[in-house]
Amino acid sequence: MAVSRGVFFDTSILVAGMVDLGESSRSPLALLDAVADQAVEEPMTAWHCCLEFFSVTTRLPEEYRLSADHALRLLREEVLPRFAVHGLAPERREPFLVSAAAEGAYGGRIYDAHIAEIAHQAAARIVVSDNHRHFASLRRHGVQVLTSGELAARPEVWGRD
Repeated sequence: MAVSRGVFFDTSILVAGMVDLGESSRSPLALLDAVADQAVEEPMTAWHCCLEFFSVTTRLPEEYRLSADHALRLLREEVLPRFAVHGLAPERREPFLVSAAAEGAYGGRIYDAHIAEIAHQAAARIVVSDNHRHFASLRRHGVQVLTSGELAARPEVWGRD
């Protein structure tokens, strides 16, 4: 049995799932393998996460760093054909900024707030991130926020009920 629809993958999972960072990559690698095996129905991410993936992987420490060509190839081969890639609708941009300002999402927190809003607008039921506390605000909308280890431990990902 495949995981139900509505699973949204944050940048942290894309990076650790496609760049072997050691122990911290174990669960993200397993999840992206499940995506490749179509055990996760219609996985989602954000265009913003694709941009972050490219940015982060091309500036990692030298032993992990990808060339721009390699990062682009991974996005083209592993993300774009397998994930529904969402963005914030134009009519939602200004209301998002107003809300973010009112909630104190400033500095770098605005980026995670943006990804969270995209996940919410895409009707995500689960957001998987190894920076899960950055997405805690989604819980008020009934969205589960799980680490890669928590999602990987769910039997329905692997077809074991």
